[in-house]
Amino acid sequence: MTASTVPALRPLTLGQHRVWPPVVLAPMAGITNIGFRRLCREQGGGIYVCEMITTRALVERNPKTLRMIAFGDDENPRSLQLYGTDPEITAAAVRIVVERNLADHIDLNFGCPVPKVTRRGGGAALPWRRRLFARLVRAAVAAAAPSGVPVTVKMRKGIDDDHLTYVEAGLAAQEAGVAAVALHGRTASQRYSGTADWDAIATLKQALDVPVLGNGDIWEADDALRMVAHTGVDGVVIGRGCLGRPWLFADLEAAFNGRPERRLPILGEVAVTMRRHAELLVDQFTAGARSPARGERDGCTDFRKHVAWYLKGFPVGGELRRSLAMIESLAQLDDLLGKLDPAEPFPVTALGQPRGRTNSPGKVSLPEGWLASRDDDTVPEGAEMDDSGG
Repeated sequence: MTASTVPALRPLTLGQHRVWPPVVLAPMAGITNIGFRRLCREQGGGIYVCEMITTRALVERNPKTLRMIAFGDDENPRSLQLYGTDPEITAAAVRIVVERNLADHIDLNFGCPVPKVTRRGGGAALPWRRRLFARLVRAAVAAAAPSGVPVTVKMRKGIDDDHLTYVEAGLAAQEAGVAAVALHGRTASQRYSGTADWDAIATLKQALDVPVLGNGDIWEADDALRMVAHTGVDGVVIGRGCLGRPWLFADLEAAFNGRPERRLPILGEVAVTMRRHAELLVDQFTAGARSPARGERDGCTDFRKHVAWYLKGFPVGGELRRSLAMIESLAQLDDLLGKLDPAEPFPVTALGQPRGRTNSPGKVSLPEGWLASRDDDTVPEGAEMDDSGG
């Protein structure tokens, strides 16, 4: 898609916030912490969502959860995703967010396909119980309304192809007063396999008046333009596509501004980004550590998971890859990065290829009798989770 065929879009409007480009970083457990979000924001504009926070953990003032609600001084808007299944607990959590000024935007998670979530009736399973879904969204919107904090929802197509919920749930969320709806074009049973259904995203866009965001199979900036052209969505949500490639947000900003440039960094430039990422994580972990040495070790440990994503497609030997994935200090990282060939060109064969989690479709774990009644609005027993981050 050329610059002359870029779909015409307006800034994404969420309450009082005007967002350009209309790009949202999806919350990813263990990934979208304050360090990673800053790294991505240094590349381009958009909304960068922190890791998922569970409503019960927030209401109970869980120390780990409270530490996870951390934003940089220049993050605007500060975006937080909440996971909950009980309308009353969700409302209480939202009130804490707005009364303590913890965030400027709240997203509600109805898209998680992980078995430990769906078997409790949460995440992607919850919209099937349409009355409970509507009650929960209304409760969250009502709790946030006095402060003007916009509430959005993120969901999947449904439990599986025989139990689709996305249009009905989108309409219910719109009626409840949400500012936008994001749809991942997969069912819970697909998990992260197969191909995202962009036609379903287009269907939802046609059904709603509020902004609709599309999620699924955006690996390159031009994929985002194709999605907008195909579906008519008001913006895109980026998940796995930015793993090991935070410069994707620079490409997205260029793409939505009609500019043709795309980044294909040589390995030396990737190494600089890796070092910056590790440094930001060390800064983050040092801020809450008992000692600088402990903070550096924890930050480097957190960075390890990103190594394979950064080096995907590059001809880097297995021993060096393993060593990079075991670093304990920035000095060690510097030494190992110095062994990379800085002139190695970007592996263009890796463009458009899936990154991060890939798995096979499977039967969705659900509470006993979950599918029997769509109008039962009883809160599932044991559904509330006491830990955050997914």
